[in-house]
Amino acid sequence: MSTPSPNPATLPNPYANGAAFVDGDYVPIAEARLPVLDWGFTRSDVTYDVVHVWKGRFFRLEDHLDRFLRSCEKLRLAPPAREEIRESLMRCVQLSGLRDAYVEMVCTRGAPAPGSRDPRTCVNRYLAFAIPFIWVITPQQQERGAHLIISQTPRISPASVDPTVKNFHWGDLTRALFEAYDREADTAVLVDAEGYISEGPGFNVFCVCDGRVRSPGQTVLEGITRRSVKELCEELGVPFELCRITPEELREADEVFLSTTAGGVMPVSRVDNRILGNDRPGPLSLRLRDLYWSKHDEGWHATPVDYTD
Repeated sequence: MSTPSPNPATLPNPYANGAAFVDGDYVPIAEARLPVLDWGFTRSDVTYDVVHVWKGRFFRLEDHLDRFLRSCEKLRLAPPAREEIRESLMRCVQLSGLRDAYVEMVCTRGAPAPGSRDPRTCVNRYLAFAIPFIWVITPQQQERGAHLIISQTPRISPASVDPTVKNFHWGDLTRALFEAYDREADTAVLVDAEGYISEGPGFNVFCVCDGRVRSPGQTVLEGITRRSVKELCEELGVPFELCRITPEELREADEVFLSTTAGGVMPVSRVDNRILGNDRPGPLSLRLRDLYWSKHDEGWHATPVDYTD
């Protein structure tokens, strides 16, 4: 008696842990590979961008595509056409079936011609992937407020690496993270070469002083979520400005919060040894965080994912 073939509809989804687009093919995330000679690996000669999907909808997809393409242009990389990139991101999410996802697009320098060290001979490589949503600061940490330190490690100079181009030059950021963990904190913010507050590992930082929201305007990535915070402040009638902030001003602020694609608006309750707001998230930080996510539910800047095959 023959054994019936399994029904494809009842088989586990091989992309459930994530899907990737590599070298023109879609593969489960565990099978995604990058050649070891690619300068994206050997030299960090690469740019990328991250967009999230929440409840089945991309958030600010076109803004992230704009920034990614600008970054590629600044690094003289040649990614696929915008429509192809958008299609690959959509397809990765569709294959995974994820309703809440962390979605990344990447363009590497590629490998040069054999025997060459000339970047003009490299064939650039594009890849993308979607994995389950990642929190830079976990929901549990956000409830009590993140514990932040101001790192002794300075941010890499913008004269060397353009901070408006999303990059993998994370040596300073990783060093700062270890410093935070050694001091039993959750994360760190770095200062720039002049001693002003810059950014943290994957996020912008904000302080609230006398009802005004302030955030560093130089030596930082021009965050898409930072732009969302500005829009929310305008909606609430809260003054917002990009400016220089000293470490002491951050420590003495009424409130501090962070923003990133991988976590949204994230309140802080401690900066170095100073406790803010009775060791709890501040009222404006919470109001901005709650409004940020409630507007997601309303379809704010949303691009729906079509999950039908």
